[in-house]
Amino acid sequence: MKKFDIYEDPHRRYNPLIKEWVLVSPHRSKRPWQGQNEVVATNTLPAYDPECYLCPGNVRANGAVNEQYENSFVFENDFAALKQEEIEQEAVDTNTFFRAKSERGISRVVCFSPNHNLTLPELSVPEIENVISAWQREYTDLGAIDYINHVQIFENKGSVMGCSNPHPHGQIWAQSSLPTQVEKTQNSLKEYFEKNNSNLLLDYLKEELQLKERIVIENEHFVALVPFWAIWPFETMIVAKRHITKITDFDAIEKTAFASILKQLTTKYDNLFSTSFPYSSGIHQAPTDGESHPEWQFHVHFYPPLLRSATVKKFMVGYEMMGESQRDITPEKSAETLRECSDIHYKNR
Repeated sequence: MKKFDIYEDPHRRYNPLIKEWVLVSPHRSKRPWQGQNEVVATNTLPAYDPECYLCPGNVRANGAVNEQYENSFVFENDFAALKQEEIEQEAVDTNTFFRAKSERGISRVVCFSPNHNLTLPELSVPEIENVISAWQREYTDLGAIDYINHVQIFENKGSVMGCSNPHPHGQIWAQSSLPTQVEKTQNSLKEYFEKNNSNLLLDYLKEELQLKERIVIENEHFVALVPFWAIWPFETMIVAKRHITKITDFDAIEKTAFASILKQLTTKYDNLFSTSFPYSSGIHQAPTDGESHPEWQFHVHFYPPLLRSATVKKFMVGYEMMGESQRDITPEKSAETLRECSDIHYKNR
């Protein structure tokens, strides 16, 4: 019987955050590619676009006029996925197959910069700190509303991720319920904390820092790594080293360190294939339900779709839809590849 080699043989890895498995098939990365190739945007964007509904001073689709902002800018989403109005509803239907309940919430847009042609890695560390300040204010203000129990801060970058406007921006959806993925994480973190009297992600991070196999970037306060259970080819996670449950727990030095590692990681992404690297990223932090959440640890997920080049992406189809998530490149190889990417943005070389 052949001896198992985790770097070469098919195997499954367990994700303790959501209690799901991922199939890893390292040998499949050698297969030739004859599938779809994405179109890479090569047009040069202007610093200001009079037709852009996110640029300073421009009119949005609903007729509102943007401020002449100089740093970050936040406004209510004109096409919000959630509504603030309280809706009267009878008790939730307990019918086995047709359960539904109303959901109340607030959706906002966060413009990172007035410059239409920049992305997060092209901003300076102080400029990214301004974005973090906006996130902190929104988490505090939205979380203080009595019916808001969760604040989700996220960014979709690139048209391949469904982003309809290239202006640098992210979104915030705040709602009364815990979203499904957050609820899974909440349950896992709490179960681990109650069983071990320690924090799952901090315990995991200690072991990752000893092994050094999947670390991409490390500074005094944060670590960017490819999780052992990563699904997407170049998926990463940023984890705080100190026990921090939410973004408002940062001190001034940690805020700068977080801005710095965001810039470094997204720069490495862009340098990987010398393109504006698409991804969906999101901050996971403690709910805003007024309860103490020592089980939580501040972390950020990056889910980029690109696989082999700027034009070839990973598709979640077939087995992934019918069976479970699957990846071809090992997380260790992905971490090594990202680690070796320059910290100097390819546009500035």
